[in-house]
Amino acid sequence: MRPGRAARYGTALATAALLAFTVLPVYWMVTSALDPRADTRGAALLPSGLTWDHFRFVLDAGGFGRFLLNSALVGLGTILLAGLLALLAAVAVARHTFRLRTTVLVMVLVVQMVPLEALVIPLFVQMRNLRMLDSLIGLTVVYLAFSLPFAIWMLRGFVAAVPREVEEAAYLDGCSWPRMFRSVLLPLVAPGLVATSVFSFIVAWNEFVFAFTFLQDESTFTAAVGLHRFFGQHGNDWGPVMAGSTLITLPVLVFFVLAQRRLATGLTTGAVKG
Repeated sequence: MRPGRAARYGTALATAALLAFTVLPVYWMVTSALDPRADTRGAALLPSGLTWDHFRFVLDAGGFGRFLLNSALVGLGTILLAGLLALLAAVAVARHTFRLRTTVLVMVLVVQMVPLEALVIPLFVQMRNLRMLDSLIGLTVVYLAFSLPFAIWMLRGFVAAVPREVEEAAYLDGCSWPRMFRSVLLPLVAPGLVATSVFSFIVAWNEFVFAFTFLQDESTFTAAVGLHRFFGQHGNDWGPVMAGSTLITLPVLVFFVLAQRRLATGLTTGAVKG
């Protein structure tokens, strides 16, 4: 066999193996959610049948629709606040020179290095003192705090990549700073906002530890915490678990598909200049 052909076959085999490794868990989740005998499926590759009963159960009896709505509200709030605050902070550190500027950038990175588990108890005490436990607003504030460092650092690269001459030309045309920000700078850094929004949404949508610790009232549960209800001490109801997992995955998948073009542009453009 020729070396070139062997290399192509090896690449194809590795790609197929990687694809199978990636797709198989998703396939297993969806088919188990539709399998009427999910609890006794075992290692069977194909489901024993198809049913929507597990989805009906988690949405009706399980109250999963409310949990999904709570997660959507928290995710939307995190995206909007993180995008606005991170963009303003990125403009400040990229365009202006001030005392402790380098210290601020270093602290942004340091915050990213702290393990989330180490902050659960201090944040719980602080949220309790602020009377923000069992509150979606309080949970949004926590997620915002963890999304902002990455968002600021990433958007800083986008703002720095915009030539200063573009802003100066807008000023010469009579634009005020708010008008320049809205009409010139914001469209140019829009791909970066999309990229940071995807990150912020995933953090708010999938996070479990803080939501499980801070939310005790069932009416405020997010989808990740609501899914935990189907895990029992003496056994797990795998049909509803997989149905709930599928419902949690779909919004992230849809959001990513809608944003993928700008996300790809954002991830490459933001690395041009730091």
